[in-house]
Amino acid sequence: MPAHILAFKRLSAKSFGKTKGMTVLRADLDAIDIKILRELQRDGRMTNVELAERVGISAPPCLRRVRKLEEAGIIEGYHALLNGPKLGFDLVAFCMVGLKRQSDADLKSFAKRVEAWPIVREAWMVSGDSDFLLRCTAENLTVFQNFVIEQLTADEHVDTVRTMLTIRQVKQLGLVEV
Repeated sequence: MPAHILAFKRLSAKSFGKTKGMTVLRADLDAIDIKILRELQRDGRMTNVELAERVGISAPPCLRRVRKLEEAGIIEGYHALLNGPKLGFDLVAFCMVGLKRQSDADLKSFAKRVEAWPIVREAWMVSGDSDFLLRCTAENLTVFQNFVIEQLTADEHVDTVRTMLTIRQVKQLGLVEV
């Protein structure tokens, strides 16, 4: 699978290319765009006027830039960060899943199955000893154990499952450094 790189170069946001086996997305971002992205990762709920003040431009061009970043797919969406424990979801765990076979059909089939499991909040196809890394959130250990036993390990494609229970989260940032 090719590695994905975000290169901040003065090129069209629509241009894609290959560099030594790597897919490169080239985005037309200047210093103001990067400031906008940083601020929105910190607080995606602020008003356009507040965002404009933080990045040092007036509101109308700020709104145009944000819309351009959205249309280019650089900003994919906005969401609220919820406090899991306050909502009764006290357990976060990671599962490293190895499949019996790594054929394209089996990988796609398992990925499709993962979409149906609400306990799985994020899923990554990975290289190395495992094929998938799943981040799971559950109300408690019993709910998580039942999921692992009754659904995850019972899946026809699954060969191995290694679980890791978290103790506490020590860092949480936006998805990329801009």
